[in-house]
Parts: sequence; structure tokens; C-alpha cells
Amino acid sequence: MDREWGSKPGSGGAASAQNEAIDRRERLRRLALETIDLAKDPYFMRNHLGSYECKLCLTLHNNEGNYLAHTQGKRHQTNLAKRAAREAKDAPAQPQPHKRKLALKKSVKIGRPGYRVTKQFDPETKQRSLLFQIEYPEIEDNAKPRHRFMSSFEQRVQACDKRYQYLLFAAEPYETVGFKIPSTEIDKAANKFFTHWDPDSKMFTLQLYFKVKLQEPNKPPPPPPPSNGLSAPPPPPPQGLPPRMPPAPGSQPPPPPPSFTNGPPRHMPPPPPMVGGQMGGYPARPPPPPPMQGFPAQPPPPPPR
Repeated sequence: MDREWGSKPGSGGAASAQNEAIDRRERLRRLALETIDLAKDPYFMRNHLGSYECKLCLTLHNNEGNYLAHTQGKRHQTNLAKRAAREAKDAPAQPQPHKRKLALKKSVKIGRPGYRVTKQFDPETKQRSLLFQIEYPEIEDNAKPRHRFMSSFEQRVQACDKRYQYLLFAAEPYETVGFKIPSTEIDKAANKFFTHWDPDSKMFTLQLYFKVKLQEPNKPPPPPPPSNGLSAPPPPPPQGLPPRMPPAPGSQPPPPPPSFTNGPPRHMPPPPPMVGGQMGGYPARPPPPPPMQGFPAQPPPPPPR
């Protein structure tokens, strides 16, 4: 007998609306567990009984999956919309900051400009200077070249070296060019640092001066080398105490000498005079024995047998 209605034999029957809702919530729970982090949910709370609560809807849940299924439901979503509308109404109206929209200008680079660098030295101030002359014959109309100083730690082309810095020049449609110069302080005085752009010859000029490094005042100058080619002997070490400097005017007098607890120091009496090569009051030393003369006596020979 053919069945034209219902489910097929052995299929378990058609799912009811209740079973479909249960299956849908289970799929939503598994999906929420994979995508939602409960640690960042401000309405998720675990109470002292071990169950979970939703602080927005004031509902209890036995496990995390049940709470995640609740967050995907209609009640929780409606409360979220009401909370957002109430906060937007209570918040004071603040003026929105005006953001300027800068249009990025895209231009085709035509290559590097021509340049000339001149090294100079001022004998009066003992300062070194550099003169940069950059030519931009194809620069855009009403445009002016720009320049800036870059630290060695800002660039990514060469290895960082704190002894050097970079001076960059840029103008459209040319590529930006940079020059590696010493990392010495630059003199920014009006007559020491200046720039000039000549729109007729299309040449940008920049001149800068480096400040002179001051020598240490406390460092003594090295001794001059000897004229005869031999090394000079070292200076003799200081002997005795250095001479006492006179007190400065207005300063306090020197402290008094220390006092003696047992009175003033006693003077020792002089030794007794010498009488006849000996000191008075002591017995005379016996004279030394006379020196031996000749060879010492030999023992007698033994008697014959």
C-alpha cells in the first residue's frame, strides 16, 4: 500500500513545531559558543548558586549555552534596543567635530631632480656650511618645494646611525630626494639658515651652518713634543705639603691649635758629653784583642813505628 501523506516508514515521523524550535535554539547555542566571548558581555553574571543570570532581562540560566540561546532570543534583543534608545535620549547633545576630508592626490612621478651640493667653511667663525641647489624644471604650477630634517631612526632604507641625519626635498611630480649629513646641531640664526625659491629658473636653494663644538675648559692642553726627538721626562712628583693659601677677605680665621690634656709637652734633657771617647756615667768598653800574626801552628807529626 503506497503512502501519499505523512512520513516514510522508519523515518521517525515529522518534527513538530516544538521540536523544530528546540533544534533551532541548540544550533544557535553552538554557534554563539564559537563566536561570542562571555568575558566581554556586560550583562552576563554568575551567582553564588552556580547558575547564570542576565542582568538586563533578570533571567536565570542553568549553563552558558542556555544563556547564549537567550541572548539570541526576541526578549533580550528587544531589551537591548530599549536600553540603547534610553541612553541616546539621556546623553547630552555634543557638537560633532568637523573633520576635513583631504583628497589624496595621485600623480605620476617623473624621476629625480637635478641637484648640486657645495661644501663651505667660514674662517672667521670656524663654521662649516652646506649649500644645496635643487632644480625642478617640470614642477607643477603654483607649487613650491618643501624640505624637512629626518632622524636616522625614522628612515628604513639604511642602518640606523646616530652620527648622521637626513635632509629631504620634495616637490610634485618629482621623487623625494634625501641627503645624509652629520648629526651636528644646526645654527638656526637668520643669517646662518635660509631658503630661496626662484620661480623663473625653477631652482630651490638652501644653505645651513653647523654650530662649532666648544672645547672642554678644564682639560689641559697636551705638552709640546721635544725638539731633539727624545721623549720628555715625566714631571717630578710633588713633595711635601702644598703652600697654604692666604685666607680670602671676609672669611673666618683658621682654628686654634689643639690643646693638650696632660699639660704642655716636656723637653728631653740633652745627652751627657763624651769624655775620653766614652759617654760620661757609663763603664769603659774593654780593648779589642790584638790581631793574629803569621800562620796558625800545625800539630806535630806522629812518631815512627
